[in-house]
Amino acid sequence: MDGLLGLLGDYTIRNVAAGAALLGLISGVLGSFAVLRRQSLLGDTLSHAALPGICLGFMIAGTRHLGSILIGALVTGALAALAMLALTRLTRLKTDAGLGIALSVFFAIGVVLLTHIQGTGNASQGGLDSFLFGQAASILRSDLWVMGGITVVALTLVAALWKEFKLVAFDPGFAASIGLPVVVLEVVLTVMIALAVVVGLQMVGVVLMAAMIIAPAVAARQWCRRLESMVVVAAVVGIASGVFGAVLSALARGLATGPLIVLSASAVVLVSLAIAPERGLLWEALQRWRNRRQLRSRQLLTTMHELCERHDDPGYLAEQGMVDAIYGLSTRRALADLSRDGLVVRTTHMPGEGVHWRLTDSGHAEARRILDPMAQGAP
Repeated sequence: MDGLLGLLGDYTIRNVAAGAALLGLISGVLGSFAVLRRQSLLGDTLSHAALPGICLGFMIAGTRHLGSILIGALVTGALAALAMLALTRLTRLKTDAGLGIALSVFFAIGVVLLTHIQGTGNASQGGLDSFLFGQAASILRSDLWVMGGITVVALTLVAALWKEFKLVAFDPGFAASIGLPVVVLEVVLTVMIALAVVVGLQMVGVVLMAAMIIAPAVAARQWCRRLESMVVVAAVVGIASGVFGAVLSALARGLATGPLIVLSASAVVLVSLAIAPERGLLWEALQRWRNRRQLRSRQLLTTMHELCERHDDPGYLAEQGMVDAIYGLSTRRALADLSRDGLVVRTTHMPGEGVHWRLTDSGHAEARRILDPMAQGAP
């Protein structure tokens, strides 16, 4: 504990942890809207589209001035987003095709500009390629102020336009029918996601930033049914992943911070996909098992009811061995479930014979309830 407290007392580690927390906060909030709008590739497109802006910002400033670089990244990211929206609205291209075109074109331009800068011999360009994979250790307190300002602007816009964003995310057709400027709101949302990308460039880089836009929101979606709770949970997951990855990187010297942050968020996603109630894989497997067991019990109940009707005896005793032969497998567990529910009663018929079962009045009523809808739906 003392070692951890001492670690958090380090100036550089505090800066990295604070920057990772800001990244997780804005990524979780804005990524929720991207996931709900089925634009999971948007973060990937905008992060790659930021590369030419990074290069242009450097070329204009003549040095690695973070403000110029982030402004350039925001401009080209926003241009890529607008190009994607134009392609999908003015042509017959689908969203994924528009995202793919914008990603490849802008990233190619960025690689060309980066190669040109590296060939100029400018001493200031050293380390510029670190924006591809991030370099969290180089974050300064002044950088945190810039990242914090961008985060505050983005969250303020979300709070101010919450109802409009919520409606556009779930039902853009209805939003348009009541007079909301859907296109403008979509543009604002997309530009705000570009803001989130800008915040994370120095932390995790162009290549990994897409995961931070998507992972916290995907994890939160597994646990939440309402947008309000999803945004909060996504923000918490993003912050926790960022801080945990930053601290883990500091403890394990030599491991890059950005990939550890992304791996932390991905681990939360995997756990959420596995165990989240009602949506997790384990929950679905358990539900399928319960449904199969319930179906077998219902089939057995109706079979025993039909045997009673064929023998014109409501108290007809069905031998368990005979029932097993009908289904070709053991019905012991299904009969135990029916007995627990008070639908069948275990009894004996004659000495030396096997176990017999008899339907109760409740069992007959339940069997008729099951069979009646089938009879009504028959041709």
